[in-house]
Amino acid sequence: MSEMKVFRFDVDEDFAKQNNEMLKDTKRLVVSGVSMFVISLIAAALIWFFVPADSPWHLLGTIGLTLFGIMMLIVALAVPRSVGKAQALYDRYPLAPAIIAEVNDRDFVLMALVNTNVDPSLPPRWGAALRTVTRINGVDPKVGTKVPVAAVLGQRSGQDKDHWQEISPMPIAWGTPDQDVVTEARKAIPQDQWQRLEKARKRLDDVKKTSHNLLVL
Repeated sequence: MSEMKVFRFDVDEDFAKQNNEMLKDTKRLVVSGVSMFVISLIAAALIWFFVPADSPWHLLGTIGLTLFGIMMLIVALAVPRSVGKAQALYDRYPLAPAIIAEVNDRDFVLMALVNTNVDPSLPPRWGAALRTVTRINGVDPKVGTKVPVAAVLGQRSGQDKDHWQEISPMPIAWGTPDQDVVTEARKAIPQDQWQRLEKARKRLDDVKKTSHNLLVL
């Protein structure tokens, strides 16, 4: 069975910032973290000035909220570094086939065929991964539409370190406005992978029932 390889292309970073919903999710996490930091410091200051000094909450509340705020700030600053730029993301993760499996009023669901093995040299252990998106440049949301993606590898559990527990499809079209590049990526995916994915589409409801939108086939 054919293996999955990275599809290399020149990512338009400005375009990706505007269109890559994974990067937008990261930005929202940063904003939320900074907001929690500010709110925590304000709450800590209010406790310090308005809670009686002889109350145990005067010191505990102030220190607790301050430490919580600092922790949120550290997380907010660390997230962008862990994710990296769009070019680094596309260069790191393998090309995978995806199709539009469901269309809703305001978004649609991508189903991708992914290799759940941590060690890519092993024979593929195929899985179906889902991601809900709102828009993909150049794509008219219709069930069955083929969408080449990068399979962004997420977390794995302590009980099973040999397999990924979460993988998220990231469309190639989120990284470039050049539809020729997207077409090239789609053609670079072996036909047998598209066929396997088409068969897996029937198990959409089963994938939705999993904790991380990833079902081993």
